[in-house]
Amino acid sequence: MKTTIVLLGPPGAGKGTQGEKLTDEFGYVRLSTGDMLREAVRNGTELGKKAKEYMDAGALVPNDLIIGLMKEKIKEVDGGVLLDGFTRTVEQADALGEVMKVDLALNFDVPDEELISRLTQRRSCPDCNAVYHLVTKKPKQDGICDKCGGKLYQRDDDKESTVKNRLEVYHKNTQPLIDYYEKKGVLVTIPSTGAIDEIFEKVKKAIQ
Repeated sequence: MKTTIVLLGPPGAGKGTQGEKLTDEFGYVRLSTGDMLREAVRNGTELGKKAKEYMDAGALVPNDLIIGLMKEKIKEVDGGVLLDGFTRTVEQADALGEVMKVDLALNFDVPDEELISRLTQRRSCPDCNAVYHLVTKKPKQDGICDKCGGKLYQRDDDKESTVKNRLEVYHKNTQPLIDYYEKKGVLVTIPSTGAIDEIFEKVKKAIQ
């Protein structure tokens, strides 16, 4: 079983959903830079204030902020770890390589048109970070989180103009990571359209 896994793919490709399933079934610790950054924004920390400006614009949060945050969290983990949203640049991948060896890079591949549809219909809970979709993963009660009863909202970075910018940023900055991990012999690309459980079967084969 692979112990250190990087989850790659554009925003809305299913990294978070598949990461949760891996955590539930195999006990991985999932470290999501998005969740950690949003927590920092909610708490009004210095990092959160700086990061919010970039996140609201759909731009990548600078490497030094992300790398510092992830290095601290990785040190706290004992056992298998999933890195969701990190790495996003080759520079981040090099910095990660100084801390730990990556066993597997899972690349979730989805066409841009599908991603725009997924993201603009996504709704999030500000209290527990649960994520819903107005078509494929509706909450039991409209606008209310199933897990904690929080009021769901559309994140600024899930609005269409920002989504398109996020995808542009992804293709420009993150795409080179696919080549990076492919050269290291640890890349597995998974088409991430269709039923969530069918995609998860492919994921399970990849981590063995």
